[in-house]
Amino acid sequence: MQLTSIEAKAFVPARDFATSKRFYQDLGFALVWSTEELAYFRHDRSAFLLQNFFVQDFVDNFKMHLLVDRVDDWWQEIQLRGIVDRYGVRAEPPADRPWGLRDFVLLDPSGVMWRIGQPLAEQHDVAA
Repeated sequence: MQLTSIEAKAFVPARDFATSKRFYQDLGFALVWSTEELAYFRHDRSAFLLQNFFVQDFVDNFKMHLLVDRVDDWWQEIQLRGIVDRYGVRAEPPADRPWGLRDFVLLDPSGVMWRIGQPLAEQHDVAA
């Protein structure tokens, strides 16, 4: 018996589906397909489904994590694209974390927290 996994995708809630779709495209995700209820986004090997559904209690504890190669480049791109001002969202600058990542926090227009980060070099070398 062989149990092989292909992909796991989260269903990310959206308070305003159209605004959230624009936000993720401006963030650099490709909109692969969309219906009135669901949109499939991809960036390289990462993907998620944005749903036209919102419950505040659910969002209060919903978080996403995106591991990238160069977190400071992602931060700079968000600044260059004016994501925070354009969408009225919150972002915190990158910092080295005690759990071995350099990351930053970005909240989407619905309040979903994204932690975008990369392994710290010394942590990455230890794992190799």
